[in-house]
Amino acid sequence: MVKTDTVKNAESTPDQDQPYKELGLKDDEYARIKDILGRRPTDAELAMYSVMWSEHCSYKSSKVHLKYFSDTTTDEMRSKMLAGIGENAGVVDIGDGWAITFKAESHNHPSYVEPYQGAATGVGGIVRDILAMGARPLAVMDPLRFGPADAPDTRRVLPGIVAGVGGYGNCLGLPNIGGEVVFDATYAGNPLVNALCVGAMRVEDLHLAHASGTGNKVILFGARTGLDGIGGVSVLASETFDDSAGKRKKLPSVQVGDPFTEKVLIECCLELFAERIVVGIQDLGGAGLACATSELASAGDGGMHVYLDRVPLRASGMTPAEILSSESQERMCAVVRPEDLDAFMAVCAKWDVIATEIGEVTEGDRLVITWHDEVVLDVPPRTVAHEGPVYNRPIERPADQDALQADTPDALAKPADDELLPLIKTMAASPNLASKRWVTQQYDRYVRGGTVLAQPADSGMIRIDESTNRGVALSTDCNGRYTKLDPYAGAQLALAEAYRNVATTGATPVAVTNCLNFGSPEDPAVMWQFEQAVKGLADGCVELGIPVTGGNVSFYNQTGSTAILPTPVVGVLGVIDDVRRRVPTGIGAEAGETLLLLGETREEFGGSEWAHVVHGHLGGLPPKVDLAREKLLGEVLVAGSRDGMLSAAHDLSEGGLAQALVETCLIGEVGARVFLEGEKFTELFSESTARVLVAVPRTEELRFTDMCTARGLPWRKVGVVDPESDALEIQDLGQLPLAELREAWEGTLPALFD
Repeated sequence: MVKTDTVKNAESTPDQDQPYKELGLKDDEYARIKDILGRRPTDAELAMYSVMWSEHCSYKSSKVHLKYFSDTTTDEMRSKMLAGIGENAGVVDIGDGWAITFKAESHNHPSYVEPYQGAATGVGGIVRDILAMGARPLAVMDPLRFGPADAPDTRRVLPGIVAGVGGYGNCLGLPNIGGEVVFDATYAGNPLVNALCVGAMRVEDLHLAHASGTGNKVILFGARTGLDGIGGVSVLASETFDDSAGKRKKLPSVQVGDPFTEKVLIECCLELFAERIVVGIQDLGGAGLACATSELASAGDGGMHVYLDRVPLRASGMTPAEILSSESQERMCAVVRPEDLDAFMAVCAKWDVIATEIGEVTEGDRLVITWHDEVVLDVPPRTVAHEGPVYNRPIERPADQDALQADTPDALAKPADDELLPLIKTMAASPNLASKRWVTQQYDRYVRGGTVLAQPADSGMIRIDESTNRGVALSTDCNGRYTKLDPYAGAQLALAEAYRNVATTGATPVAVTNCLNFGSPEDPAVMWQFEQAVKGLADGCVELGIPVTGGNVSFYNQTGSTAILPTPVVGVLGVIDDVRRRVPTGIGAEAGETLLLLGETREEFGGSEWAHVVHGHLGGLPPKVDLAREKLLGEVLVAGSRDGMLSAAHDLSEGGLAQALVETCLIGEVGARVFLEGEKFTELFSESTARVLVAVPRTEELRFTDMCTARGLPWRKVGVVDPESDALEIQDLGQLPLAELREAWEGTLPALFD
């Protein structure tokens, strides 16, 4: 039997070699730990510091830049926030006593190693973040990125990841109301699996993660602790994948999820909250008990004593370091007053949830952990959870950035007019523009009965309050090619698209979350991209007047020296006072409804889907950002929805007007007649921003267009709805039968992955 490394033993063996480098710590970080403790760390302390000081948990390379979000948040933006950056999830007040909590997280590296479990536990983890705030989780979303659609490794990881997202979410009974599926060669070997969850609660039910009140008990409840996922997300997310000699680095195991255990845990937690018997609560995700205990103690007003040998295990012979580092899923840690302990345990017993008192809040400022009455960990918790290393990494604009921007798409061969109809079909069938129904049909989008809109709508929407029909809308967006060309503008374009998608449904955008996916922070060019994207997003939020409430940073997304496209995924939350007035994406069957294009079209093809699909080209500058116009457009769309002037609306983004026409006709199963002004190729495929295609009843056309004119929003008539037609007809070009378009749009993913 291996002897346990105690604090007393550490004091008497100061020169004992320790595997700190294998655990991801640098020489100076290890030296700092010894300086903090006044001795070498024990095995358990080394494990705790290594996981909590990892890139994933400590944000050591991003902290100096993320501060820009807080520095730029105005008092007006902050006024609706009940919880923000630094908490498990952001929380905003949406009125009538309701609060909404939402957040996005990444589970990229585990999902490459084991696609199903990596994706499944990504969903489970973000759901527990929402639960830990005191809210009932209501829906999930899944922004996904993969390598080329026809690549062998994409065929390996995509089906498993989709099955994992669907399997876990479906078993929890949470609808999946939106997300993205994007393909690009840079994601080969490093898919992005981002997960978002949204939940609702009454304002007074908000819970925060802190351990306060000397003598209060620390309760671990949920699943038993096993060997799965030890160091998983914390180490995996702090390393790149090494493709040298075709081999990967040795990696820890990926967590194993059990959605049925989590489903019961959700109901157990909600009853505990309702009974008002929880002082503080923290979910166990990345870094497991090491994270939960150190963060609870650090955020509290005292210390904590944990009896580690009381932790229920599902594997024999586990060491204290392994128990602390395990990332076994479906576990929560709560702080409970002694007088409420019996009631807490009774609720857990009712739900058949294992609950164990593993410690108490103490006086002082130390986190002490014992193992069979021997002290194996004695640390100041703030040094673990909140005072880890902070790096101001070198930043350098890439040497080839000027050349990249100078390589504009102007010289690319443009199609003749008689080639435009076939091009519309080709583009609609391209992997990034093709229907994602093959993916979304594996998700239950309508379970629980609260879903109002889901894929392929521009935004997901759910009803929050049945008595008033108050609801929220959510969209996640990012074009990595835009961000590669100009990280500052690219992040703002992601924000603008998500904002526009939410407003298109009739909801008013109110808050932002993010999932910032980048390459290695040790690469100065990557850190330049990251810094620019953070500033772009923060400045954009100030201009739109909506705060960043929280999010996630995922670094080391690269294979060897090849980094992914910088991918700052932005999620926007909107509020709608009555979901019955939401605006659908597909046009309806009302004859003669007018199709209006709101916004201005310019010749903008840098980073466009056309340049990518037809020419394999990436260069130039992305479309111009105009956030003032986006805000005005949003106000017009919300007013149009509120006053019943819109029967359908669809934003213009990748693929331009041509793709918007294809989708709105196919989703609505109705034909349309379209007429264009100016150069037809630009009109159809430009990706100029701040544009939306709307369908307006003939009785409302004058009122709506007068409103647009009065507010200074450009508009023009581009067509009419024709329910008698089974084609998309474009004046002077001809007709595209809807059946042919549907075959092109819906056939791509099934042909690749069925």
